[in-house]
Amino acid sequence: MAAVDVRCDGGPADGWVCTVVIRDGDAVTSTHRVRVGAEDLDRLAPDVTDPTRLVEASFGFLLEREPPGAILRSFELMEIARYFPEYEDEIRRRGHP
Repeated sequence: MAAVDVRCDGGPADGWVCTVVIRDGDAVTSTHRVRVGAEDLDRLAPDVTDPTRLVEASFGFLLEREPPGAILRSFELMEIARYFPEYEDEIRRRGHP
């Protein structure tokens, strides 16, 4: 099973840029850059002030559907819904973060 490491920098004023590293054991499988706007965080995880857990859950969602190499290297978090229309409902249903 892949491990997902997330580090987010930024804040609500300009949004966050999160670096996501997917590992298989000690080997890095892929690295991604995800931009999260404050409005997206509020929409998907109201009352949360840091997007780290949301991004982790979002990558869990993606990895259930495709291999790490198929995930875009750089994208806006809400782009996931463009490829997977069930994304928003599923993330909310899971109660993440």
